[in-house]
Amino acid sequence: VQLVESGGGLVQAGGSLRLSCAASGSISSINSMGWYRQAPGKQRELVAVETSGGRTNYADSVKGRFTISSDNVKRTVYLQMNSLKPEDTTVYYCNIRLYELGFGTVRDYWGQGIQVTVSS
Repeated sequence: VQLVESGGGLVQAGGSLRLSCAASGSISSINSMGWYRQAPGKQRELVAVETSGGRTNYADSVKGRFTISSDNVKRTVYLQMNSLKPEDTTVYYCNIRLYELGFGTVRDYWGQGIQVTVSS
């Protein structure tokens, strides 16, 4: 399974960016797709996730500003980020969680990470 992220970059505070993540490879059954972020020296944290059933969950810090969506045909997940703040600056990682059929477990796959920088 490969995840390729795009859409990061530099933006001024208050601006917007849209991250995309395209999944390819042996994808059987998706549990969820989402975005995480990790600042240097800190743990990776959930930003937003969407389950295969369409339910979404957001970190409190991004509620009302970020929106996650997906295109199941293209196997792509998006993160629309509005009203960006300098504290949103960090590396963002795409995640896909797949059911391991026959094992009753799930397995996580990660993108390579993409930098988002918000200037004040």
